[in-house]
Amino acid sequence: MELRIEDMTCGGCARSVTKAIQSVDPNARVDADPATHSVKVETVAAQAAILQVLAQAGFPATAN
Repeated sequence: MELRIEDMTCGGCARSVTKAIQSVDPNARVDADPATHSVKVETVAAQAAILQVLAQAGFPATAN
């Protein structure tokens, strides 16, 4: 899935986003790019679960 996270602006943000996603699916592959505010995620978790955990972490996302 591809997500857009406007509040992700630096490497620290990208690490926080990755950690949040991997709290739902420890085996998720996450490619976060703060420069474009985009995240590519390969996961078995439901998109709704990923969006929820990101919002709880302070990084509300929208699906592309």
